[in-house]
Amino acid sequence: MSHDETGMGRDSLVDLNRAGTPLLEIVTRPDMNSPEEARLFLEELRLLLRELKVSDCEMQEGSLRVDANINIHIPQGDGYVATPIVEVKNLNSFRSVERAMAYEAQRQYEEFRRTGKKLGEVPKATAGWDEDHGVTVVQRRKEEASDYRYFPEPDLVPVLVDQAWLERIRAELPELPSVRRERFQTQYQLSAYDAGVIVSQGLAFADYFEKVAQLTGDAKAAANWCTNQVLQVLNERKITIESFPLPAESLADLIRKQRQYNVNPQRAREVFAEMLKSGEAAETIIRRLGLDVSFSTEQLRELVRKSLASQPKAVADLRAGKAKAMDALVGQVMRETRGKAPADEVRRLIQEELAQTPA
Repeated sequence: MSHDETGMGRDSLVDLNRAGTPLLEIVTRPDMNSPEEARLFLEELRLLLRELKVSDCEMQEGSLRVDANINIHIPQGDGYVATPIVEVKNLNSFRSVERAMAYEAQRQYEEFRRTGKKLGEVPKATAGWDEDHGVTVVQRRKEEASDYRYFPEPDLVPVLVDQAWLERIRAELPELPSVRRERFQTQYQLSAYDAGVIVSQGLAFADYFEKVAQLTGDAKAAANWCTNQVLQVLNERKITIESFPLPAESLADLIRKQRQYNVNPQRAREVFAEMLKSGEAAETIIRRLGLDVSFSTEQLRELVRKSLASQPKAVADLRAGKAKAMDALVGQVMRETRGKAPADEVRRLIQEELAQTPA
């Protein structure tokens, strides 16, 4: 936002509850400068808390709630003016957090332009979020901290944490999401996007990917299968990776057999679907579907030359920049091989042959 900096205030907190009993309140500093940043922080925090088994963080079940303290800094002269803080209470989805903060920031900006009221000139307000109408609704105002009637809790005793205990607990922690994302990018050469998608699904899903990557020696293929086909099945069936019917060994076997027999991606997905349905091994299904026929590069090259020679118009169109003509040339080779040739390799050979042959 060009005119402000939006932040969760000093006493913003995340409530973690189980069976209606507060277990933990996490308080942030006012370090967030946009609704999107607040949402991303909360998504990362939820992932971390789940990995550490602090809470399931199911917002719809009440085990996670968010209070967002919002005000904006409006540039004036060499500095800025801060607007009065509004605390939006009991937000129960990250979408609501982002929408409520965006609405409230804009509302405060417009109110400041109208009234000129600054932080300290108006009591802090507590508001609710009306999801249906997309607006914040002020519920009450408090003048001083004394209005909260703070008092020491007589049943709580001080907890002293020594450094040795702290280091022992740190040593027992699992690999944290941020560390694992970084490692997947360096160890397996994954893109930041792929690493982020895999790690965001939780520890068990990331473990599944890593096992497939290690068994195949092809982390990119493992990532593609896990973030596309595997994740699609999990979402469609509303299950977790622990309930996924194909163990990592089976998916790794499919990836190896796809490479061994040059099975094109579409047919490999058919094999995957059959594995889910029947529980059979990739090799068994590949043989049943007649996909266990492989072609050498020279065999494919001869078929490519035949396709180029029989379709001069498609060749001329392709040389003229009409990319669609490639489909006709590839299609003939695929017909000759009954769909068993790797289409990507056929395209590569067509481009190679055209580059070596004068127009």
